[in-house]
Order: sequence, then C-alpha cells, then structure tokens
Amino acid sequence: MANIRPSALTLLCLPLWFLGAAAAATPPLHDRVILVGDSTMASTTGYGDALCERFTPETACLNLARGGRSSGSFRAEGRWDEVTGLLRDGGYRRTFVLIQFGHNDQPGKPGRSTDYVTEFPANMQRYVIEARALKAIPVLVTPLTRRSFKGGYVQDDLAPWAATVRNIAAATATPLIELNALSLAAVQAMGPDEADKLARVGENFDRTHVGPLGARRFADIVAREIVRKVPQLADDLMTADGAGGTQ
Repeated sequence: MANIRPSALTLLCLPLWFLGAAAAATPPLHDRVILVGDSTMASTTGYGDALCERFTPETACLNLARGGRSSGSFRAEGRWDEVTGLLRDGGYRRTFVLIQFGHNDQPGKPGRSTDYVTEFPANMQRYVIEARALKAIPVLVTPLTRRSFKGGYVQDDLAPWAATVRNIAAATATPLIELNALSLAAVQAMGPDEADKLARVGENFDRTHVGPLGARRFADIVAREIVRKVPQLADDLMTADGAGGTQ
C-alpha cells in the first residue's frame, strides 16, 4: 500500500501539469498596434484614436503619439523607451508599430526640429531597426498633410519629409502607409471650405490638427492603406458590419 500512494498522487497531478504545460506552449492569439508620432496622430488632436476604433475588440491598440514631438524629441523625452518596454513584455501574437513624424522636425521649432539631411533620416531608420530587434513589425507613415491653400492649391510643405520616409521604407523593406499624398489629394478635392470642416472648432481651429470629422476621414485613409500595404494586419480591422477581417 505504501508503494501505491505515490503513484496515485502522481496520476492525479498529471492532468494539472499537462494543462499548465499546454497553456505555456500556446502562443498568444491576438495582435497589438502601437501608434508613435506627433499631434496629428495623437488623441484629441489627430486621427489615432479614430484609427484604433477601426480594429477588432480583440486587437490591442495603444495611441502613444504625443503633441509637439519630433523624431528626435520623442526619443529624447523617453517616450520611445515606453514603447520598447512594452515590446519587451510581449504577450501578443504580433505587435505592429506605426511611426509618423515630420511636422515638428521642420525648422524653426527649438528643442524639436531636426536636421533634414542627417538627423531626421537617421532617427526614422533607427526606429525601424530597434522595433525589429524587439520582434515587432514597424510600419512607416508619411506625415498627414496640412490643409492650407494658396492660389487654389494645398501647400505641400511636408513633401521633403514624406519623400525621406518613402526612401527609408524602400531601403529597409518596411511597409509604408502613404498618408501624405493621399490626404493631400483628398483635401485638394474638397476645396478650402470643405477642408476647414475637418478642423477643430472654436478657438482651437487650425489647419494642421483635426476634429472628429477629420479624424474619421484620415483614419479611413490609413485603414485602406493597411489593407493594401500591411496584409498581416488587415484581418484585425473591422468590416462594415463590425466583424473582423479585411474591408
């Protein structure tokens, strides 16, 4: 009898051990999206929250974009450290990091602007390299257009920064969301009066940041680009009927 008891106890414990091992071996089921950028992507002033609403409830979407940040100051303030800390923690099937800078990298913004020839491209490439090193999937986003017209045409003052982002995406084989050209074309087609409806109202009105209507409009553009350019992430977007899957 003394020899039977340990065997019985072992048999009773086996199912619990087996279930624990199986759970540990099961990979995470859901994806995560982290948004990194400036005020045109950030909550309340940009399209980021509206984009997060386009993903299925199972997909974690964190909008870590912050107003006034450039490709340099976002890192200098330790905000990129927050992102890399999340990436090290893991816990998701895949993590996609959407990265958009340019507005505050432009000249004349003390503590934020970066040198266009050297710093800006180096910063953007470094984000890509470091995200990949932590097993994330970086996605570069060209900067959202401003909505200022002159002589009937939208002023494309972010064209050089958008071109640099395109070049880095091509050189590093990184998926590219072409928000700059597509948003500019959409604003041009609207004309100045309709484009002004995309802005925040009242004393917060300007032609860079967006209100709820603008946030939804530009989030739609980004979502369509995800379907075209980032097929791995497309299944995490909700369809018109609220289900998961490509649009």
